[in-house]
Amino acid sequence: MDNLTFDAKYTLMKPKDSKSYRHLYFTCFLVLYCLILFLNIWLTVVIVLQRALHEPMYIFLCNLCLNGMYGATGFYPKFLYDLLLDSYVIPSYLCALQTFVIYSSVKCEYCTLAVMAYDRHVAICKPLDYHLKMKKTSCVLLLAFCWSVPFITALVGISLSSSLTSCKYNIDKLYCDNWSMIKLSCESTVTNNIYGFVFISFYFGLFVSIIVSYIKLVIACKASLECRRKFWQTCVPHMFSLINFTIAILFDMMYSRYGSKDFPEDLHNFFSLEIIIVPPIFNPVIYGLKLKEIRKRLFKSCVQ
Repeated sequence: MDNLTFDAKYTLMKPKDSKSYRHLYFTCFLVLYCLILFLNIWLTVVIVLQRALHEPMYIFLCNLCLNGMYGATGFYPKFLYDLLLDSYVIPSYLCALQTFVIYSSVKCEYCTLAVMAYDRHVAICKPLDYHLKMKKTSCVLLLAFCWSVPFITALVGISLSSSLTSCKYNIDKLYCDNWSMIKLSCESTVTNNIYGFVFISFYFGLFVSIIVSYIKLVIACKASLECRRKFWQTCVPHMFSLINFTIAILFDMMYSRYGSKDFPEDLHNFFSLEIIIVPPIFNPVIYGLKLKEIRKRLFKSCVQ
């Protein structure tokens, strides 16, 4: 990171018609951020306080909520500040920090979804071995995997991109990300591209493992009505989260690398923000409504 100039500043993309609608944008995004915090804190507190929910499935869901708040905090405060001042400038060190938070959050989300798929696979396909395989130690190790791998891979990626000398300073996005920083460089990015391919391959492997586990679950559920009930109640929300998140990541990744300038700006901004806006709201709502034990205790906490 010797070539990184810490006093350099980047200019982020301005929202469309920001001069006229920035106060409306500010209000909408502030409401979104407050809603994300409220829903995820509420669900997390219910899981933590209810001993009946101290099971692997709910612990991993709690981790999903914590990660949602972590990732949202990497974007919303800075964006709200920019809207308030109508200034979209970010120092290089804050750009690197924002990139780290958002990238590590996205990767942590995917790792958590993979761990949740494994948990459901063991619970439905090997119910007799569930308590043996999903002991407290196993849960701790899986949670450590969900955070350590994203942190390490995000840190390595940012270190590689930050070591490049920038010759441009305009980021074509509402927030900083790794590929946007790489595109600003006038040096060779071969190393960054190779690293990007390696980590994309790793997460593609996670995606394949999740799909394989669900194929096995579907096959296993054919023989038992109880298994089908468990699958519908606990796995369908997870599948919705996975599909939504995967589509958003694929679009953002493909557009960042190969996107055309003729692509509608509004649609580009929507898909680039989708991974920051939708999952942190979608996850607590869909899991809170679909999982019976959580739904019952959420409603109980409202009445009390």
